[in-house]
Amino acid sequence: MKRGTVVRVSLDPTKGHEQRGARPCVVVTNPVVSSDQRFPMLAVVPLTGTPGEGALYPGLLPGPSGLRQPSWALVDQLRSVDKRRVTRVFGVIASDELAEIDDGIRLFLGLS
Repeated sequence: MKRGTVVRVSLDPTKGHEQRGARPCVVVTNPVVSSDQRFPMLAVVPLTGTPGEGALYPGLLPGPSGLRQPSWALVDQLRSVDKRRVTRVFGVIASDELAEIDDGIRLFLGLS
């Protein structure tokens, strides 16, 4: 699955402050890894319709991605999920939006 693809993922069960429910997420896994059948996991960043501020919450616009409303990526909620949790594939976000998510991931993981 291509990086930047918007998918619906069932995130339950969760604990504490983790994002829950079935929600759109952006796939951030390297496609070389995710296409290999030996690796059944995807790294995803959940999305929300609640505005966020700062590098950990980049904004995404509706359009070819399949998003119907402005959304914000919750980079601090980055997680790995089994591919079987994906219930729908929508579209792909713009390359500049993916670059902002990547910047947030580098910040969050201390990879700068």
